[in-house]
Amino acid sequence: MAGLAAVVFGAAAAARAADPLRTAPPLQATLLDGRSFSLQQAAGKVLIVNFWATWCAPCREELPALESFRVKYHDRGVEIIAISLDEPRHLAAVRQALRGLGINAALASESSFEGYGRIWRLPTTFVVDRNGRLRTDLSTGAAPLDLPWLERHVVPLLGA
Repeated sequence: MAGLAAVVFGAAAAARAADPLRTAPPLQATLLDGRSFSLQQAAGKVLIVNFWATWCAPCREELPALESFRVKYHDRGVEIIAISLDEPRHLAAVRQALRGLGINAALASESSFEGYGRIWRLPTTFVVDRNGRLRTDLSTGAAPLDLPWLERHVVPLLGA
């Protein structure tokens, strides 16, 4: 079972650099607060798209790092959206996991993200640069993101 968890959560897997010329796929969501969100609305910003679930321990480990990064770099043009793969009937658990965080969040059932592929490993994160290009693809499964990783890989995109 532990071996399966390592494969599913990809603890040993590394990030894949996405093709820097590939335009990020469309993304639209209805946020938990009822506002709409789209990739177009994030134009000119560096967007972190994080897929997670309340039942995924590594996903929950990433949330504080994502929030710290958002607080530290939002004024420099960072935007984050966390899309929960939880079922709508678990909305209360999703809200509880996000309590105290200012991250934009949506349920997958209220989102459109087909171009990002089949999201079956969690956590899964993509980074889109200011020009709408997909720069990082963590769909292969990587260790949970932390603040040093985010600063190494995302901060350089803020100057672009």
